Amino acid sequence: MNTRGAVFFIDDDEHVCRAAEQSLRLAGYDATAFRQARQAMDLVAPHWPGVLVTDVKMPVIDGFELLRWTIRRDPDLPVIMVTGHGDVGMAVEAMRAGAYDFIEKPLSADHLVGVVGRAMEKRRLILDNRALRAEVEQKNGLEAVIIGRSRGTARLRKMILNIADSGADVLIVGETGTGKELVARCLHNHSRRKDRPFVAVNCGALPESIIENELFGHEPGAFTGAERLHAGKFEQADGGTLFLDEIESMPLALQVRLLRVLQERSVERLGGTETLELDLRVVAATKRNLGKACAKGEFRADLYYRLNVATIEIPPLSQRAEDIPILFAYFAHQAAKRLNRQPPDIDPVLLHQLMQHAWPGNVRELQNTAERVVLGIHQIAENVAPGDGVKTGRSLQEQLSAFEKCILEQELRRNKGNITATYESLGLPRKTLYYKMKKYGLSRDDFT
Repeated sequence: MNTRGAVFFIDDDEHVCRAAEQSLRLAGYDATAFRQARQAMDLVAPHWPGVLVTDVKMPVIDGFELLRWTIRRDPDLPVIMVTGHGDVGMAVEAMRAGAYDFIEKPLSADHLVGVVGRAMEKRRLILDNRALRAEVEQKNGLEAVIIGRSRGTARLRKMILNIADSGADVLIVGETGTGKELVARCLHNHSRRKDRPFVAVNCGALPESIIENELFGHEPGAFTGAERLHAGKFEQADGGTLFLDEIESMPLALQVRLLRVLQERSVERLGGTETLELDLRVVAATKRNLGKACAKGEFRADLYYRLNVATIEIPPLSQRAEDIPILFAYFAHQAAKRLNRQPPDIDPVLLHQLMQHAWPGNVRELQNTAERVVLGIHQIAENVAPGDGVKTGRSLQEQLSAFEKCILEQELRRNKGNITATYESLGLPRKTLYYKMKKYGLSRDDFT
């Protein structure tokens, strides 16, 4: 039977127990009543997905002792105190001690169900966030660096591992903020060159007047002010990897020299006559379509074809919405540690905002947003210009499907792939859950 969650009700009065248990079951909860606190304590685990409701005055173990035990066991487990009319001061004291809420006797069924419902929502939110953070912390290897659950991210990781140790030069294509340098570093760190230098150059950030000197270096006296020998980036990367970001910004004249370096694996410093043999891998990155740039005469076709031996395309965040919750959780967790703050809970409202936003700045924008949320100075909706609405580039049905898939994944992960627990927590028939899992390519084995 589908239920709204588990509730343990503890009271030494048999009639109160029976009435409360019946009210909660009629409201859809898997309620169990106990006459003694010890009976419930034996069944409560740290990640128990339920709520405790307990009377304050009981023999042997009273409500306060049960509350203190629960806080030691799991400080985030909601405990609702039940108190007599004359014991409100005692209930307030219990709230200060960590109780979630209190209810006065005689019990109102509607009030009891309402308070339990709010406590249950809090419990589910806490467990969902624990599962998300645990997933982040359990990642290792490449999954701990290229984070995400989507098929696009899985293909990206597979591509990196396939070509990392091949030694081939690589062209990385992706929008601004997708993590092109991160991918380049992963290629380096998973290759035989991992113990040698990784040298990064942003071609778009260097003025044309100095980029040649930065790349090729110079001999003393090569030009006015060149008093000492300067090793260029090619030379510095010898034995390792040279990463050329924003390769489309490189001047056409320098593209000829770069092509020669790629073909001959040698370089001459400015003002020098000695040819230096190089053993390096070149990884270039661009946010533009270089094929179209070649057609416009803005990029050399021969260099493009030389770089295009192995190409890695990084999908934008808008095409891998399933990655957004775990990426946000990761960035928020990292920011919270650095800023000495508590990581924010990802509630349904925040999740909806994250999934709905277009993320034109991709992963970099998501990271900055997570940091602002941790600081309490930013809301997701502030990223949307007034009157613009949210422009995701996806239809309403596509957005709803991405959100639904994300919710299914969270519940399957929280329930460790248990189908019964998942369809009960979601309030779905078993056949409907199986249908939706098949629709989104989800398998219970991925969450066990």
